[in-house]
Amino acid sequence: MTLTADDVKKIAYLARLGIDQQDVESYTKDLSGMLELMTQMSETNTDGVLPMAHPMDQSQRLRVDEVTEQDNRNNFQAIAPQVEEGLYLVPKVIE
Repeated sequence: MTLTADDVKKIAYLARLGIDQQDVESYTKDLSGMLELMTQMSETNTDGVLPMAHPMDQSQRLRVDEVTEQDNRNNFQAIAPQVEEGLYLVPKVIE
């Protein structure tokens, strides 16, 4: 797909971008090149290709999900101005 200078100006207007008149031709060429690449990629046969989460096909090292700290909620809530049923009560700030 080839864009025209008017297309680029309209896209810039809709995106609220300011483009200098001298740069319009460069943007037109670059955007047209990107759209052409997307067209080529969409025509590529991907049958039998499994999706990957990472291009290097690596797995994430994860730690064991275990509690490592003691529960201090009661100590923290003991010094809070207002607490009810384990929840901190705060003044209403939005009407």
